[in-house]
Amino acid sequence: MPTKIIQIGKVKIGGKNPVAIQSMCNTKTQNVEATVKQIRSLATAGCEIVRIAIPDMEAAEAVKEIRKQTQGIPLVADIHFDYRLALLAVENGVDKIRINPGNIGGEDKLREVVLACKKRGIPIRVGVNAGSLEKNLKSKTIAAQLAESAVKNVKAIEKLGYRNLVVSAKASDVKTSVEAYRILAKKISYPLHLGITEAGSEKLGIMKSAAGLGSLLLDGIGNTIRISLTAQPEVEVKAARDLLRVLGLRKDGIEVISCPTCGRTEVDLIPLVAQVEEAVEGIKKNLTVAVMGCMVNGPGEASHADFALVGGKKMFALYAKGKLVKTISEKEALGEFVKLIQQA
Repeated sequence: MPTKIIQIGKVKIGGKNPVAIQSMCNTKTQNVEATVKQIRSLATAGCEIVRIAIPDMEAAEAVKEIRKQTQGIPLVADIHFDYRLALLAVENGVDKIRINPGNIGGEDKLREVVLACKKRGIPIRVGVNAGSLEKNLKSKTIAAQLAESAVKNVKAIEKLGYRNLVVSAKASDVKTSVEAYRILAKKISYPLHLGITEAGSEKLGIMKSAAGLGSLLLDGIGNTIRISLTAQPEVEVKAARDLLRVLGLRKDGIEVISCPTCGRTEVDLIPLVAQVEEAVEGIKKNLTVAVMGCMVNGPGEASHADFALVGGKKMFALYAKGKLVKTISEKEALGEFVKLIQQA
């Protein structure tokens, strides 16, 4: 769904711009060296916007040096409760701040934050979470309360004459999050940052995020995403890239198709597929490759893929654009297949 276009550093979101990938450092922000190292690592992994926690003045002061060492990477300051932290983070060069206007200390303090952001031309993300909703909301369901809170806080900032906004309304429950964002998409025209908050560990968190964020993105809702995991942030970035790729919203990597294996499989497919995925992970080509374990579905999948390995009786047929290239042994399969992909 078309939204207003907002600029975060060098990254534009909203309108027809691609869905941007976000993550958040888990370092102590005041540890400049560790934080800069992780920001660079995230950028290398494909993260386009990085958020950092600003829990105190020391962290807010550290932003200045972090900004110097990470030029070109959009930085978002995560602020709670103390409006002075937002003011200092803005002064020290962040590209966006994330606040919950309801806990920033009142309208007069919110006004100071808005004026500081307005002076520098940086956006504000209005972020509300199911775990910290106001007590006086009128809506009955948590999803509707999330949307109500977000809209109320957006209006509080609009009242102060600022509309350079991004909005999020997160819950740890998938259905609640999806419903909240669907309500919001009908009520506001600002870009939406999607996420399932406190989604859990890598395995379950990726499933929850894929279910919720995938549903919204397929509906055309969402302009930035973070897959929040109890894991290293680089894992979040990879999961986000994979999600956007399988939804057809990104074309910056190789998609590996493989069969689920069955009693017809006559090659050792499971470890081979894992090896192929690892080998092509860093190749930035828009390709689909298939690794199939028998001749029932293999040739059909090969006809749709850019490259394919089709196994049978300890041998593989190697295909390019649906045409047979040659037959190779199981031992040669990985090397020959990756070589063909790299030469494309």
